[in-house]
Amino acid sequence: MTQPLTSGPSAADRRTNPKTAGLSLRMSTVLFAIMIAVFLVAIVFAANNNTFIGWLVAVVFGGWLLLFGFLVFTLRAAARKAGAAFEAAQQDVERRRAGLAPSAGTSVVGERDTLLDEKLDHSFKIIEVQKRVIAEERAKGAAADEDRVERALETIEITASNARDMIRPDRRGGSSETVTGTVL
Repeated sequence: MTQPLTSGPSAADRRTNPKTAGLSLRMSTVLFAIMIAVFLVAIVFAANNNTFIGWLVAVVFGGWLLLFGFLVFTLRAAARKAGAAFEAAQQDVERRRAGLAPSAGTSVVGERDTLLDEKLDHSFKIIEVQKRVIAEERAKGAAADEDRVERALETIEITASNARDMIRPDRRGGSSETVTGTVL
């Protein structure tokens, strides 16, 4: 019926099953262990030789080890958070496909919804501009240009009709029924 967005095991499966854990996670753990071992060897050699250069190498390598550790742990935490956010979004998509309401907190906004919002925003801007044109002409009193007012009213009517058609494509053809639905 519904297909998952990704193929393969989910992030929860990868966390609970070590066989499916990511290669990068295993490699970072192995590399971190190797770097710790090399750091310990560098400290032992520096202590045995008791030379300034040996201790300098140990300190520089220790700095690199701290940087590597910071990067590994930061990236792991970020990957976990991103995985959790992706799973929540995927569950919302599956809930929408099943006809259920999305879970609280996460919402998937489609490209079509964003485009519709931009088009409706543009329509409202057109209506605001035409309203200003009418107000300017009314302020002139008897010297008002009636043709300009009529064009503005016609533009408002066409723009409003087009906006309603964007909201409810099934009303094309001039139906004057009111728009119904859930206000979010």
